[in-house]
Amino acid sequence: MTLYAPVKQNRSLFDKHRSILDRAIEAVHKREFFAQYPEMPSPQVYGETAEADQKKTFEAQLGSKFDRLKQSHDTWLTSDEQSPYTQQKLSVSYPSFTDVIKYIECAQEAWSDWKKTDTQTRAGVLIESLERMKSMFHEVAFSTMHTTGQAYMMSFQASGPHAADRALEAIAIGYQELTRFPQQLKWEKPAGKVTLKLEKFSTTVPKGLSLAIGCATFPIWNTLPGVFASLITGNPVIVKPHPKAIYPIAIVVALLQEVLVEHGFSANLVMLAPDTEDKPITRELAENPAIKIIDFTGSSSFGRYVESLPGKVTFTEKAGVNSIIIDSVADLAAMAQNVAFSISLYSGQMCTAPQNFFIPKDGIKAGSEHVPFENVAKAIVDAVKGLASHPKAGPAVLGAIQSEATHKRIGEAKDLGGKVLLESQAVTNPEFPNIRSASPIIIELPTSAKEVFQQEMFGPIAFIIATADTKESLALASAGAKEQGAISCGAYTVDDTTMETIAEVMAEAGTAVSFNLTGGIYVNQNAGFSDFHVTGGNPAGNASLTDPEFVLKRFTRVQSRVNG
Repeated sequence: MTLYAPVKQNRSLFDKHRSILDRAIEAVHKREFFAQYPEMPSPQVYGETAEADQKKTFEAQLGSKFDRLKQSHDTWLTSDEQSPYTQQKLSVSYPSFTDVIKYIECAQEAWSDWKKTDTQTRAGVLIESLERMKSMFHEVAFSTMHTTGQAYMMSFQASGPHAADRALEAIAIGYQELTRFPQQLKWEKPAGKVTLKLEKFSTTVPKGLSLAIGCATFPIWNTLPGVFASLITGNPVIVKPHPKAIYPIAIVVALLQEVLVEHGFSANLVMLAPDTEDKPITRELAENPAIKIIDFTGSSSFGRYVESLPGKVTFTEKAGVNSIIIDSVADLAAMAQNVAFSISLYSGQMCTAPQNFFIPKDGIKAGSEHVPFENVAKAIVDAVKGLASHPKAGPAVLGAIQSEATHKRIGEAKDLGGKVLLESQAVTNPEFPNIRSASPIIIELPTSAKEVFQQEMFGPIAFIIATADTKESLALASAGAKEQGAISCGAYTVDDTTMETIAEVMAEAGTAVSFNLTGGIYVNQNAGFSDFHVTGGNPAGNASLTDPEFVLKRFTRVQSRVNG
């Protein structure tokens, strides 16, 4: 007898990609470096003419219908998307429904086969979609660049290889958890002269419709883990992208739909639900009782609303106040160069970008020398100024400012109080004369200005704060994490005891610490299969990419018994 037998099985893709899945599962356990998708856009890996060809594809898509999506629809919606580089609208139209409830109905209808499909078939379909995605990484990069403002190389890496690796990580963990226990077993218990016998059968039951709410700055990297975690666990997904960043994730949804249809599933199993800023549909979708799972990246206020919705399993990443604690350094210049890059990367529009720099007012030890507070601050300011003003490195690192609201915030930061150590300037980009850009502004503040620095200032806005000592620096950094949330923390110290104290206190505040970074590793970055992104331990978010809980809460395990 076999209970809960899958209705659909097609393991051809699973067999094709089994080695990829095995390596990914091994990497999840070892936490060592692993990347299925190389982060550099080399012609040897992605094709000799791939960049040029896909740039033409991107340009041809502008001003036209995105007709690659195979989902049901009754109208076309022209997006609000605008390039921060040209400040021109993309004018791309996407298939949509005039009535939001249609997304729910179509996804529910598509669900019937998928929820009864075996785990191996699901895994094969999902990995196949990622393997096809790599052939589109350059178009993904151009669309990300011209919606988010990320520079091209960062757009390629973050929305392409890094996002695909994070999606594969979710598949690997999901597959592992779904297959951890036997589906069928014979159970025997000695009971005197007789033996009690049972046959036991278990199944995993998906929670239901999943809603993935995207953000404007990382429309793929932040969205794919939740989408693939829901799909591997048998749940259909409605992808509701940010109205200013639809094109990048539309490429991935189209590829998923393509593979699903080829293997006998409905394209509506994963649907794109675009909207505009003046006619949003997010709340209507999120509040529908049929939506059981919500993945969200964005503002703290909307994140708290998502978390408050009854009857939902939520996975959120919200805003935070990230700190750098400077106690002592081996090399002042190396530290300054490293944090300057972290401040400047994508103009500080990253959830991991540092904002508050806590430095003892009496200065620090740098090598064998004592360096006054003013000199430490100057080293950071000079490093940021040098990077931002560099004619090649500056535009390549800072990119563009995604929104007018962020641009306005940067312009008004000089009025926050304190001493402006470095003013923000427009960053010239010869290729894009109309770029919306701004270099970092750095302001010195006293510890009494907590109402200013203990809140997130999204964008390239940094505060240097003179503290009584490292003990106070740590107290302020941990308080900010506990009260406002923090996703990253950097610390510089040559003292092992101080390092242990910082790590322990910040861990209690739910914040991971990167110590003594110099060279090519930065506090902003997280490595798939190794680093856990967000802890869920402070107000910056309630979930972590990617730990087992990220997939376990998307299904229920049910076991039945038959008298043997």
